[in-house]
Amino acid sequence: MSADSSTPDRAAATAPGPQPEPIRFFGTTWVGHDNGYGARRAGVAAGSLLAAAAGCFVLRFAYEGMAVAGVGTFVNFLVLVMFSICSAVAFRRTWEGFTRRHDPASQSSMRGLLTIGFVGVLLAYFFRSLTEAPGEQLHREEYETSRNQYAKRTSRRTGNPSQKKRNP
Repeated sequence: MSADSSTPDRAAATAPGPQPEPIRFFGTTWVGHDNGYGARRAGVAAGSLLAAAAGCFVLRFAYEGMAVAGVGTFVNFLVLVMFSICSAVAFRRTWEGFTRRHDPASQSSMRGLLTIGFVGVLLAYFFRSLTEAPGEQLHREEYETSRNQYAKRTSRRTGNPSQKKRNP
């Protein structure tokens, strides 16, 4: 315990070696599926689905506003196609991001498209949270790889290699 005895000593609480990277909304509960992991997954699924439904509701009002303004059928069609395509691309991009890391430069260039296609991002979070924490597979692979590399680096060899018997 630390001097104020209200917070545990961080050095004593952490094991040597690589530490798991926290996931948004889950922290490090994804490692052992503990501390309310199931409830968090259910909450993320429900929250993302509700947010997607609310987003569709807002988009419906925007579409009706364009119809009232009389911008024309062609513009209405273009806006509908734009949101559909952006949502589909955002869904795919987000879904791929759960299993592999994207290049930061390409991710920043896609920020506008992901913002327009926010419904696709929210639906990707919903569908992924039905099976696991979004991004858990990627984080687990990286964590296991780093643990294996750490174990290899810190393992000690036995015996003196200069006294090793050699076969002629």
